[in-house]
Amino acid sequence: MSETAQNFANHTRIVKPFHLGVFPVLVLNFIWSAVLFITGLTAGVWSILAGLVGLLLAVALIGMFFFTRIFALTVQDRLIRLEMHLRLREVLPEDLKPRIGELTVGQLIALRFASDAEMPELMRTVLSEKIVSRSEIKKRIKDWQGDYLRV
Repeated sequence: MSETAQNFANHTRIVKPFHLGVFPVLVLNFIWSAVLFITGLTAGVWSILAGLVGLLLAVALIGMFFFTRIFALTVQDRLIRLEMHLRLREVLPEDLKPRIGELTVGQLIALRFASDAEMPELMRTVLSEKIVSRSEIKKRIKDWQGDYLRV
C-alpha cells in the first residue's frame, strides 16, 4: 500500500520505467529509423529496404507499447466490473439491487472509489441524474477508498 492516501487528485498511476523510460526510447528509435530511411532513399535498393524494415519495426514497437497498455486496462476493467457487481449486491438496499445492471462499465469503474456507506446514495444520484462522466462521479465521492492494485 502506498504511503500517500489516495484521492481524486492523485489516483492516476504512472509507472516511471514504463511511461518515462520505455516510451521515450521507442520514440527516439522511431525518429532515428525515419531519419535513416529518408536519408537512405538515395543510397540504393538494399539501404532503402533496410531502412524500411527498421522504420516498420519502430512503428510496431510503438504500437506494441500502446496496445500492451490497452489490453491490460481492458482486463482490469473487466475485473472491476465483476468486483463491483459482487460488492454492490452486498452493500445496496433491496430496492437498488435490480438496478445494478443499468450502470455502465465506466460508471462502475468510477464508483469503485466510494465507501460502502455512501454507495447507495451515490448510485441513486448517478442513475437519476444520468451521470456518465467518470471524472464527475469521482468528484462526488466524499470518503475516497483508494485502489492501490491497479495496472
